[in-house]
Amino acid sequence: MASSTLRLSSSSSCSRKIDAAIHFPRLPKVIPYFSVPKIPTRKLDEELKIRDRFTSIVPVEKINVITTAPIDDKIATTKLYTILEAVADRVEMHANMGKQRENWNTLLLNSINMITLTAATMAGAAAIGGAGMPLLALKLSSTLLYSAATGMLLVMNKIQPSQLAEEQRNGTRLFKQLQTQIQTMLALGNPTEEDVKEVMKKVLAVDKAYPLPLLGAMLDKFPAKFEPSVWWPSNQQLQKKNNSSEGKQRAEKKNGWSEEMEVEMREIIEVVKTKDIEDYERLGNLVLKINKILAIAGPLLTGIAAVGSAFVGNGSWAAVVAVAAGALGSAVSAFEHGSQVGMVFEMYRNCAGFFRLLQESIEATFEERDLEKRENGELFEMNVALKLGRSLSQLRELARKSASSRMDGTAIDEFASKLF
Repeated sequence: MASSTLRLSSSSSCSRKIDAAIHFPRLPKVIPYFSVPKIPTRKLDEELKIRDRFTSIVPVEKINVITTAPIDDKIATTKLYTILEAVADRVEMHANMGKQRENWNTLLLNSINMITLTAATMAGAAAIGGAGMPLLALKLSSTLLYSAATGMLLVMNKIQPSQLAEEQRNGTRLFKQLQTQIQTMLALGNPTEEDVKEVMKKVLAVDKAYPLPLLGAMLDKFPAKFEPSVWWPSNQQLQKKNNSSEGKQRAEKKNGWSEEMEVEMREIIEVVKTKDIEDYERLGNLVLKINKILAIAGPLLTGIAAVGSAFVGNGSWAAVVAVAAGALGSAVSAFEHGSQVGMVFEMYRNCAGFFRLLQESIEATFEERDLEKRENGELFEMNVALKLGRSLSQLRELARKSASSRMDGTAIDEFASKLF
């Protein structure tokens, strides 16, 4: 009896343990609080019809253009930043080279003048009372110094350090101007590949107009004829339209342009060609001739002085020739390089090039027949007035004077530019 009671109690305890292990508390339902949307299902033929309809509305070629256009803009912007870094480096190089070559002019001029005057003093001392070995020493020293001065003058007249310095100053100014143009282009945004090609052409044109090296690339300092400097691309392709579309657009003012403004600009071109460019070409040829004469006369005089100093003691005229020729040679070199005649010649070349560029830019604008593709007329007129140092009213008055003088058959007595 006791054994049967023990079995029942053990079995009941086991059953309770099993119930505690199997039965879990029920969690609250979350279905009323959250609803999962049903995913719509389409058949394969319906999906293909929708895709065909989308590609018929938006072609694949247009999608490719839309996706690749920003990439092309980024590439053009990156290229412009690369060119901007190169231009900034060129500004620094031209500025440093300009200072260096200006120092060349000062140091060489002072050295040559000191050598020449010392040689003339030695030749005079030898003629006064030298005899024997002292006379030979003075004659030899004077001859060697005159010969050294002649050689240095030949080199200095060949390279024209003052003109070299002016070239580098012009190169620095033009590259700074180009640097500002690129920065403005980047600030406005959306540069194109055509902008990159145009900027590259401008950089190479300035490099060619004002080279940095001396050997192999130095500009001819004594050309046969005066020629203006050219620092802009000369192979620009100008778009030309038919004259039939021009007559339809001239009836009314369009894009700031009118027939009166074009007549005004053509009169300005005539004044620039007949007065400013012609005057600078005349002055440039005159300075070129003077510089050639001085470049030959300086070494020639010091060479004569060297020969005369070798014969000092054999006659009174040898000493006179040695001293007088040396003094004249020193005066000629001081006038040529102290007055910086080469720099003046380069300045005239640059000024004539400025007016030539202004003339070509106005003519290129007129060759574009589509007025909408031109630069705005009022902005273009203001730009021309600023380049000539005039106000808009003064520019229009100059055009009226030019027209009236041509009608009367007389030459206008006024230059286009008031700056230089």
